[in-house]
Amino acid sequence: MSVLTPVILGIDPGTYCGWAVLHAKTGARLASGTWDLSPRRYEGSGMRFLRLEGYLNGVRQAFPEITVVAYEEVRRHAGTDAAHIYGGIVAALQSWCERQLLPNYVGMPVGTVKKVATGKGNASKDMMVLASRAQWGDDAPRGLGEDDEADALWVAETWRRSQL
Repeated sequence: MSVLTPVILGIDPGTYCGWAVLHAKTGARLASGTWDLSPRRYEGSGMRFLRLEGYLNGVRQAFPEITVVAYEEVRRHAGTDAAHIYGGIVAALQSWCERQLLPNYVGMPVGTVKKVATGKGNASKDMMVLASRAQWGDDAPRGLGEDDEADALWVAETWRRSQL
């Protein structure tokens, strides 16, 4: 019987959903990226939540040692649609965690995540990306949705540091 090393799944909930898997002890980046949850043509808006579940199942299959799911906790949104989408994604995430017998899921306040990453609670998207590259190397993150991926990395790292 092997002992699994615990890992943290960090999520930046949104239509472009950032995700990251970090080693719980060292903070090493194991995997990260961005999922596009946009409904496709001729799909209902509920497809974004089913798509999220499929992605989460894939990450869980690749990393069965996930013990914690941390997500960015947003208290203000630019508009009603954004608030509804965020709430639906968080609800789908929490339900998935319960079905996976992962009761350790927690929201991390945006300002706290930004402060851990940059020292400033109101850091810009660019500052978050630069901080993630400094922490995990120049290849993380790059491309479309890089700020969402950076946020997910720092959400996971913020939870990890809160446990030290």
